Amino acid sequence: MRLIYVTSTLPYGKKEAFVIPEVRGLLERGHEVLVVPAYPRGEVLHGDAKPLLPVTVPEPLVSARVAGAAARAALADPRGAARVLGLLLRSRGPGVLLRNLAALPKALWLAGLARRWGAEHIHAHWATVPATVALVAGELSGIPWSFTAHRFDIAEDNLLSTKVRRAAFVRAISRRGAREIRELCGEGAPEVVHMGIDLPARPAWRPGPAGRALVAANLLEVKGHVYLFEAVRLLKERGVRVRLDVAGDGPLLGELAGKVRRLRLEDRVAFLGLVPHGRLLERMRGGAWDMFVLPSIVTSRGEQEGIPVSLMEAMGCGLPVVSTATGGIPELFEGVEGALLVPPEDPEALAGAMERLLREGGLAGRLADACRRRVEEEFSVEGTVERLERLFRGRARRRSG
Repeated sequence: MRLIYVTSTLPYGKKEAFVIPEVRGLLERGHEVLVVPAYPRGEVLHGDAKPLLPVTVPEPLVSARVAGAAARAALADPRGAARVLGLLLRSRGPGVLLRNLAALPKALWLAGLARRWGAEHIHAHWATVPATVALVAGELSGIPWSFTAHRFDIAEDNLLSTKVRRAAFVRAISRRGAREIRELCGEGAPEVVHMGIDLPARPAWRPGPAGRALVAANLLEVKGHVYLFEAVRLLKERGVRVRLDVAGDGPLLGELAGKVRRLRLEDRVAFLGLVPHGRLLERMRGGAWDMFVLPSIVTSRGEQEGIPVSLMEAMGCGLPVVSTATGGIPELFEGVEGALLVPPEDPEALAGAMERLLREGGLAGRLADACRRRVEEEFSVEGTVERLERLFRGRARRRSG
């Protein structure tokens, strides 16, 4: 099949590494894929994204080529152009409207590219602007399109009901996300297809350096880093030896570093910055840490996790994990006996779970095995790609000839 994947920035930037295995899996199964980032900006920061560069069309959001193609599309099909403009004008709020209108010329350009290339299906990651681009391109070209909704993009409600009605299918990455879409739109039956990860050869559990913990996440409020730092402070006061490595960067770096200083944890917390994705996985598999902790919360704005890929990857690498019962995280741990899920915003509970892993002989190994089995059964990229392939084939437009 010939598929177009509309992303936000992938293969550029740092925030969509979790889409890489999916695209690579489709390519490995013999499909032709074009990756079209809505915002092709930044550098290629993940080594495993480099193989996608030959199949990427990095057309800027605004360019002479985009403007010319948009003008030609509007002249060739004025009714169609007016129809999609009318759809976008229903956008909720001025910010959403401006983002959608800014993407309209590129979406018109993509409609022409999709027709010329003979695309059979257009799929977007994120229910926001990437799905807007797919919506317009699909409407004008007549090519079936779909989108994957993750977490915050559902709550933004960027023409969500319109997109749900007009898409060939909607994919949610968790049952919770599917439920939120139904509640917001009052209709639709999203397909739940989890994000999948590359699973390394099954590792045997081996403890890392005593008391070495990892949190790998963007430095955002929803990730709950401050509560983990408080938990480390509690463990330090109890005389429990633990050192926390913080992988990732983001807008809260200065604030979080200040929190560590105020808690006098400079000897216990190290900021690693943005670690290349492949290198991080290699170190997790190699026993650099003996636990993974993700203390996610629900923010005051209602933002919460989907199913964090970082948790899946840690589980796939054979690490025991501690996390919170929030967002789609409990879905990831269904059937994992002894899963260490604690309430959000609870440093005492986090500290207790971490201390159990450090003190109770055999618990870490049993939990690591159970976590690995869970991702093998439900969250491998092979299974994800097989399900998507069936969905694409069922809704695709067949090429002539």
